[in-house]
Amino acid sequence: MTKVEEKQWVLVETINTFLTRYMVEVPVGTDDFGNDKTAWALDTVTCEDANEFSSQYVGEQIISHRVVTKEEALALCDKDNNLSDSNWDEELKMKNYFTTWEEINK
Repeated sequence: MTKVEEKQWVLVETINTFLTRYMVEVPVGTDDFGNDKTAWALDTVTCEDANEFSSQYVGEQIISHRVVTKEEALALCDKDNNLSDSNWDEELKMKNYFTTWEEINK
């Protein structure tokens, strides 16, 4: 008889990183306070007024992980995916958002 392994849910939190470039035209020289006007380009990007020049996916970094209960995972699924008022049942949520051991070991 095969022994059934006990399983648990692990929440893994990551950050995806992109290198994004912007090409911003600014006047040459310094402003009235002696600051280099090239800094105006940074303000333009910060204010989201610049057009994206290029973007390259750099990778994904794992930030944290922790064991959660199935109930905690389902509650977080509802919160993160705005499902609290939906008619999705537990099975549909798990099918679409969870990665089961069986899926990993196909």
